[in-house]
Amino acid sequence: MADLFTEVDSLRETLRESLEMADKRQEDISRQDVLTRIENVIQTIVITVSKDEAPVLRVTKRSSWANVRFQKSVGLVLKADASVTALRCDCPSSATKFALILKLLSVIYKLVQSDSYATKRDIYYNDPQLFGTQRTLDSIVDDVSCLLKAVPVSSNVNGIRNIVSSAKFVLIVEKDATFQRLLDDDFCTRLSPCIIITGKGMPDVNSRLMVRKLWDALHIPVFALVDADPHGIEIMCVYKYGSLSMAFEAHSLTVPSVLWLGLLPSDIQRYRVPKETIIPFSQADEKKINSLRNRTYITCQPAWEREVEMMQRLKQKAEIQSLASIAPHFLTRVYLPNKLRYGGWI
Repeated sequence: MADLFTEVDSLRETLRESLEMADKRQEDISRQDVLTRIENVIQTIVITVSKDEAPVLRVTKRSSWANVRFQKSVGLVLKADASVTALRCDCPSSATKFALILKLLSVIYKLVQSDSYATKRDIYYNDPQLFGTQRTLDSIVDDVSCLLKAVPVSSNVNGIRNIVSSAKFVLIVEKDATFQRLLDDDFCTRLSPCIIITGKGMPDVNSRLMVRKLWDALHIPVFALVDADPHGIEIMCVYKYGSLSMAFEAHSLTVPSVLWLGLLPSDIQRYRVPKETIIPFSQADEKKINSLRNRTYITCQPAWEREVEMMQRLKQKAEIQSLASIAPHFLTRVYLPNKLRYGGWI
């Protein structure tokens, strides 16, 4: 078993040596800081109203690539001069969003003040008619987070302290189905000690916070196991470099040391994955791969760029489950052990 982790241990030492050159994580803001920031927003609105003027909220345009820059040691970071959208309470097109932001600020203030916990889902179901859809609330939460320069909705992950583990590595698994397969095949027993985690697809903030917290506490290699398709690559990049909409919180959510363990596009040919399990690209896949090819965090990594180029050229993809067509336990007893033993990550 010791020989299995020789390459992983070597990688761990390399990562630790590079920590001094990496940006340090920003400290979590205190409850009082959150309350003060909310009070400042409300105070500005009250002062504006007292002057018989219509109050305005200025919210950063989180969907614009022009508002972010790429910093290799952190990921996608919001620019200091990012453009904003003005939400006026007297404008029909923005009045509703203005009101929802104020409502959410009120909810968050009460939660923080009472040191209470609530998920986005909890907040939505407290007044579903007001918010309309969960998606609407999620967007408002992100806007408020950006406005306050913090993630104010309470998270059980933030309360986790004093993490101690003898794990050699963390394995991020894209899909819950694959995660369950690893458990069923006793992956953690066979390759213990290790930690496996899944966000069940595109990760939410808590999943990303948890991976970042594990990295900060343990400083062990973090690998990603995703489908060999454009969507899987993007999910891996969200863990590694963050997302466009949450670029303002990149220091707390990204783990730039994440390594791509599999399924690599080149693995499809290397392991002779059966043709009947290989899926042709859809138009959406082609659009997504073209977008990925133009992103700086892909072009700055030659090994990643070669894999993406191969996928784009062949116009085909494969899911992790396709390895089961080679042999039922191929993933857990051959593919992953060999990858870890011989340093098959990029």
